[in-house]
Amino acid sequence: MASSWTGRRVRLRAIEPDDWTAFTRFADEDGRRAGRLDLPRSAESYRAWAKEQAVAECDDDRFRLAVVTADTGELVGTIGSHRSGPRSGWFEFDVMVGADHRRKGYATEALVLLSRFMFAERRYHKCLAVILAHNEPSLALTRRVGFTEEGRLREHVFFAGRHHDLVMMGMLADEFDRRHTMSGP
Repeated sequence: MASSWTGRRVRLRAIEPDDWTAFTRFADEDGRRAGRLDLPRSAESYRAWAKEQAVAECDDDRFRLAVVTADTGELVGTIGSHRSGPRSGWFEFDVMVGADHRRKGYATEALVLLSRFMFAERRYHKCLAVILAHNEPSLALTRRVGFTEEGRLREHVFFAGRHHDLVMMGMLADEFDRRHTMSGP
């Protein structure tokens, strides 16, 4: 039987200390992450971050996994559950795929694998995504997977000299099950 963490295109695995070089490259490729200008980071900060992630405990279902290609094992990005409300039954995710690896279905499949785990194994009821309104690729990704726009926070985030809207996207466990099935591919 195939692993619950492996799809046709990608496999999700723990972040390893040696992954820091790929994360440094991803940051250099993007320059402005989601349109926001971040301070430059040292190679040592990426090294420390990857080492910290490699030994991090799964705290309240908040975790980050590496997204690697299923065929070659090349690291192409990350996905994680970064907020959760276990009592209320919701979690938020974030996904990042390096510029050279976008538009190949990696983020879509990684999101389906993560959602299946959170809905079927952790018994969450709802997945949320908070996306900058001008980030069309991320909005398209969530819609493709089955998310519905639930609201908009107008001029909620400030960067690059102006305020930007945030779009709230959501998907319920039964909506996921009808579209992707809880039991796997």
